[in-house]
Amino acid sequence: MRRRTFLTGAAVTAASVSGLTAGTATAQQLGSPPLALPRPTGGHPIGLTVLHLRDTSRTDPWVPTGKRELMVSLWYPARRPSGPTAPYMTAAESTLYLASSGYDLPLDVLSGVRTHAIEGARPVRPRAGLPLVVLSPGFGMPRATLSGLAEELASRGFAVAAVGHNYEAHGTTFPDGRTTDREADRDFPKVGAVRAADVTFVLDELTATRCELRTGVRVDGSRIAMAGHSAGGFSTVPAMVRDPRVRAGLNMDGDFHYPNDVPLDRPYLMLGRPNRTPGAPNPSWDETWPELTGWKRWLSVDGVQHLSFTDVAPLAKQLGLGLQDLDGDRADALTRAYVAAFADAHLRGRHTALLDGPSARFPEVRFHSP
Repeated sequence: MRRRTFLTGAAVTAASVSGLTAGTATAQQLGSPPLALPRPTGGHPIGLTVLHLRDTSRTDPWVPTGKRELMVSLWYPARRPSGPTAPYMTAAESTLYLASSGYDLPLDVLSGVRTHAIEGARPVRPRAGLPLVVLSPGFGMPRATLSGLAEELASRGFAVAAVGHNYEAHGTTFPDGRTTDREADRDFPKVGAVRAADVTFVLDELTATRCELRTGVRVDGSRIAMAGHSAGGFSTVPAMVRDPRVRAGLNMDGDFHYPNDVPLDRPYLMLGRPNRTPGAPNPSWDETWPELTGWKRWLSVDGVQHLSFTDVAPLAKQLGLGLQDLDGDRADALTRAYVAAFADAHLRGRHTALLDGPSARFPEVRFHSP
């Protein structure tokens, strides 16, 4: 099995690595008290349905022995749900994900994370449909690692679809019980192209009448945005170039891997680590910036690392791990606030001062205008 960093996605600091030794195992790491996602702040209870989608028009690009299959988690605002909360990920997904790190954690610990969504709850059904945010995870990372952000957006009235790009994650479980591992290589332009095709297929499915009849979730096909972390972040651009239904895009700390000669005139937000600044050694953000010809913002966040824009930030804090200088719950709250503000602005037309410039609420966030 390929050796990856903790929860994958990027290299971790020496301090983070030292926090993952056998000598630091705690009761929290064993699930007592259980790990839990931070509570959403919106006014809606949350429902969740999980979809197994099969694209009969495409052979899988990574394992070309069958058609492309995807698992998609669909969160939505619900009507007074009751019942147990949905699982975070399966034990098999947790095992593959944590085994890929090479560090000493109980391999099934993430299968016990508490969520706030009720599986199968009745969705609210506004006449015009719900605005939709598509989420794409980092390379090697299960879609579940963006669950906290998804729950936050659903609690604020959005439908949210996290795409499990098969064979690109360490752990994707299908309804028949099989769990696939990462088979994709690091051909990142290909990753972006594959994910763009995945997103078009998912949008076709979610906006079809048959999906609404199956799930009860009515999606407004004229109000769609895409956000992603790492590989999922840079994949927003090829997805937007391919599919005009994606009205706005947000990249959380992903290097861009596409030809920087394709102007994009739709809203775009780049949100990254402290080294994601103009003139940084990695030039991909500088090269992409002038090709973004519509509304755009370039933000960096002090005190965070690559994985800080995912559930890893608050969960690592609960595990007693030093992922970043900034408090894990603070990093999570900040990410939720800016992504929600972006979705509100460009899918609902709701102005928010948070995107106008530096905010006293979040002094860690810096605005850049090369």
